[in-house]
This record gives sequence, structure tokens and C-alpha cells, in this order.
Amino acid sequence: MSIVDNAIYRNGQRIETPSNLQETYRLLRQLNEECGTTDDGQKESVLAWIGLYRPSAAEVKSLAEHFKLHELAVEDTIQAHQRPKIERYGDTLFTVLRPAVYNDHDETVDIGEIHIFTGPNFVITIRHSESMGVTRVRERVEGQAELIRLGGDGVLYALFDQIVDDYFPVLDGLENDIDEIEDALFAGEHHVSQRIYELAREVNDFHRGVSPLNTVMNQYFAGFQKYGTNVELQHRLRDVLDHVIVVNNKLESMRSSLADAMTLDSTLTTARQNEAAMEQNEQMKRISSWAAILFAPSIVGSVYGMNFAHMPELEWQYGYPMALGLMLGVGVVLYVIFKAKKWL
Repeated sequence: MSIVDNAIYRNGQRIETPSNLQETYRLLRQLNEECGTTDDGQKESVLAWIGLYRPSAAEVKSLAEHFKLHELAVEDTIQAHQRPKIERYGDTLFTVLRPAVYNDHDETVDIGEIHIFTGPNFVITIRHSESMGVTRVRERVEGQAELIRLGGDGVLYALFDQIVDDYFPVLDGLENDIDEIEDALFAGEHHVSQRIYELAREVNDFHRGVSPLNTVMNQYFAGFQKYGTNVELQHRLRDVLDHVIVVNNKLESMRSSLADAMTLDSTLTTARQNEAAMEQNEQMKRISSWAAILFAPSIVGSVYGMNFAHMPELEWQYGYPMALGLMLGVGVVLYVIFKAKKWL
């Protein structure tokens, strides 16, 4: 079975831990029939919270049949890979959230996926990732009975709050990575371009999981009056929205910083290539200059050496010294010219 935790709460207190879905259905039906009023005259609250991890299609269909879940929401749950959203089908609210965890070891962000069904007396959380956020939320709400008494809205608020709070350590990790990239850029380290593109991809994936939350929460707020959401809970949810806005703003700033880093890296790479080309050009000037200096005497020597009919050094006593002097003179003149041009 894919059940991670399964509990039934009465008046905010956990009273049953069914071992399977069928037992959950039976106990929930029984408690609803027995449900009366509390000492202060209010109706007793009963809530089943079923936590699943990558359930089979048969398990999801069993839940759908019992709790009358809409077929479109069920299809999304089975297929997974959904964007953050919130959709209402009658008394049932279907919410998709994307928790995130920063991995220090390989400096990456793991984006998870949680599907949440909330109804009058039930909450179903379906995880499609390894995130432990739901476990922490359950521990939290079990220590705050007033959230359980609020039913599905109370649990949904706690999930929103925990997932958004978990975004801030991810932001800290990404900000540290960006600082390291900026240092590496000016230090001229190799492979910094690859790291920039990898980090930009991480930030963009994270942004896609967070940016729709503004719309999601505003859609949720639109039903506060119609569905009688607790006033204090409304205030808490608006505080969560403030945190979402902060996260989105920081991600936008990070995307801008990485775009600037890409531009700077391209500029620095071009500058380094230009410097290398200039240095190579200077080397070619030196090589060409020395080649010309050595080549000029070779021409003079070749002419004298191949002129067998008239060899000045045989008939003129100064012919040979003149040839040597000519070679040396041409070389000196070329050296002075190249030195003046700063080729040497």
C-alpha cells in the first residue's frame, strides 16, 4: 500500500489510525452518524486525513468513488506533472503545489509535487516526490487542534505555509551559488559558463513552480465569503501570499543577475580571445621580422654563390668583404626598421 499516514480526527484530536482505505471509509461513515454537539453547543468536527505516496491508479479510483472526486482532478492526479493550481468541484477543492528542496551536495534544486483534495470532512494528500513537508505539517497541525477543527481549510493553510516557508532555504542556497559564480567570473575560472547556464535552468524551474502561486492563492481568496472561510485563517493565508510575493521578487532578481552574468561572461570571454589574438599577432610580427632579417642575407649569398661566371671575390679583392658587409647591412637596416615599428 502507498499509505504514508492515515488518521481520523474528532474535535481536533486523533482518535483512529486505519490500516487501509476501506477501514477509513467505514470509520468515517460511523463517526459521521454518531456526530453530535460539543459542550459549548457547536457541532462536533470529524476529519479523515489520508496521506499517500505515489498511489496506484486503483487506489486513486477507490478514493474518487468514495469521496465523489471529479474525474478531471482524478486524471490529473494519476498523470501527475501538473503546474501549481487550484480548482473547485462543488464542495471539493483540488490543489496542486510544488515543494522545493535545495541539495547542498550537488548544488541543485529538487522540485516536488503534491496533490491535495479537501472536502467537508476529508483531506487527501498525494505526494509524487520524496518531500517530507507533509509529515512536518501533520505533526504541526496535530499540535494545534484549532487547525484540525477548521477542517480541510485548516490543513490546506498549513500545507501552503510550510511549503512556502521551505522556499526560503532554497533561495539562500541559490543566492550563495550566484555569489560564487560572480567570484569565479572575475577570477577567470574555466567552465564558469556551464555553471551559469545550469544555475539559470535551476532558477527557471524553481520559478515555474512558484510564480503561479500568486494566481492560485487569489483564486482561493475569491471563495472566502461564499464558502465561509474562518476570518483568522483568511489573515494567515494573506500572510502566506505576502511570503509568496517576496519569493517571486527574489527569483526575478536572480534571473536578472544570471542574465547579467551571462552577458558579462560573454564579454570577458571575447576580451580574453581578443587578448590572445593580439598576443598571437605580436608573436607573428616577431617571427616574421627575424625571418626577413635572416632571409635578406640569404638572397645576397645565393646570388653571389650562383654567379659562377662573375664572382667578385675572385677578381676583386674587396668583393667578398663587400658581400658580407651587404648582408650585415641589410640585416641591421631591417632590424632597425622592425624595432622602430615595435615588431621586435
